[in-house]
Amino acid sequence: MINYREILRLINLEYTQREIARSLHCSRNTVRDVLYISKRDGIKWPIDDNVTNNDLAKLFHPEECEAGLIRKEPNCTYLHKELAKKNVNLTLLWNEYCTECYTSNDIPYMYTQFCERYRHWAKLSKATMRIKHKPGDVMQVDWAGETVPIYDMACGEAPAYIFVAVLPCSCYAYVEACSDMKSESWLLCHVHAYSYFGGVTRLLIPDNLKTGVIRNTRYETLINKSYYEIAEYYDTAIVPARVAHPKDKSLAEGTVKFASTWIIAALRNRRFFTLGEVQQAVKEKLEELNRIPFKKRKGNRYTAYIEEERDFMKQLPLAPYEPAVWSTAKVPLDYLISDGKNKYSVPFDLIGKDVDIRLTRNMVEVYFNGGRVALHQRKSNQLRDPIVVPEHMPEAHRKYLSYNADDFTLWADSIGKSTSEVVDLFLFSGKEPEQGFKACANLTKLCEKYGSERFELACEHALNYAKTPTVRMITAALKSRQHTEDHSDTSESHYGITRGASYYAKEENADE
Repeated sequence: MINYREILRLINLEYTQREIARSLHCSRNTVRDVLYISKRDGIKWPIDDNVTNNDLAKLFHPEECEAGLIRKEPNCTYLHKELAKKNVNLTLLWNEYCTECYTSNDIPYMYTQFCERYRHWAKLSKATMRIKHKPGDVMQVDWAGETVPIYDMACGEAPAYIFVAVLPCSCYAYVEACSDMKSESWLLCHVHAYSYFGGVTRLLIPDNLKTGVIRNTRYETLINKSYYEIAEYYDTAIVPARVAHPKDKSLAEGTVKFASTWIIAALRNRRFFTLGEVQQAVKEKLEELNRIPFKKRKGNRYTAYIEEERDFMKQLPLAPYEPAVWSTAKVPLDYLISDGKNKYSVPFDLIGKDVDIRLTRNMVEVYFNGGRVALHQRKSNQLRDPIVVPEHMPEAHRKYLSYNADDFTLWADSIGKSTSEVVDLFLFSGKEPEQGFKACANLTKLCEKYGSERFELACEHALNYAKTPTVRMITAALKSRQHTEDHSDTSESHYGITRGASYYAKEENADE
């Protein structure tokens, strides 16, 4: 509708017809008609506040009023409420408004005037925020630049870093203190923020931190694998703020500044000795921050969230996400990968290949070509030995792992007295039986190769030759067939073993 009151006011200020038309976006003919009729009928500014534009329209253009050309005013309160819904915009609402006007034989405003009237209403009612931010649509996150000092008698002063998350529509905030800004802390803060808000937003807008974004250019955005995983779990999409474009997350920046004043600066005179003390103090200040009244509209961050945004948040998963840190490593010759404290096995056939390692608080997962190849329960304390799954080992290593003193003793007893005596020497002459496992394993291989009868004779021969025989001595006896002579022709002397005449006769016959 033409603003006749403003035309009269500008005429009174002696603006030209061209200037008035340009200022109020109406035709010069309309201004000329108002000027002519106001002079003719003695209508002068100021006029009574009770006189509306509709009343003036009947005076200046009665023929249009009689023909029903007065346009229907849009219901701006209804528009504001509908704009909060997903995928609803002013174009859609204008089309619905036009349909409604045609049904009731009213004349609608054109799209430009329709939008101007809504924005004017929103400005007067302090409701402009929804024009830019839909409820439940975005969560913006960042680290505060300031820190809170923690005092330690042994280590001195250490900083506590402040994480800030904000919902732009209601300005509802979540703040948490952390001991570091590493990936695990970053992800855990997101989990706590979603739990605090009681829901998930459609979009997640972080800054370009290495813990979240690997690369963000005008051509591509590469998200950290751990960060992508948490977004996938909560069914949200990560849209990093553009580099050097602070307005992309201006509310997060503003909330960070506000939190720095209301929380960090407010705690400047307190001394904290543990991270838990800082977290409790920040939690208390956070509740105060969210209940500070707005200056330009009714309510506060908390009431705005409850009334306008909570119902539009997506539901949380049944269980909170367990933060995971991803890394890449090449499998060494011992087929063991490390989590920083302990070592864990992977299949031996991956030696020399690159694998992806996923670390959570409780689990160690190893992936190769997108498939999981190893899963271990993560140990929080440092262990002396690596954690090895037998299926990851080569067959020879698996067999060695299954060795024990009792099995070797039983096997030796089944072969013979001399074998049993040799095995006992290997197992029990050192500090620990395990020191003789390798030698005993080699004895079992020799026995399998030459037969138990020959092997028993070789052990007897070695015992006659030395008090502490070795595997090499027994192997030499088996290869040289020294033990196969008829015992009746074998004599012993103080100085060792003397071969009988029959042994040399056999050798001569063999040469012939």
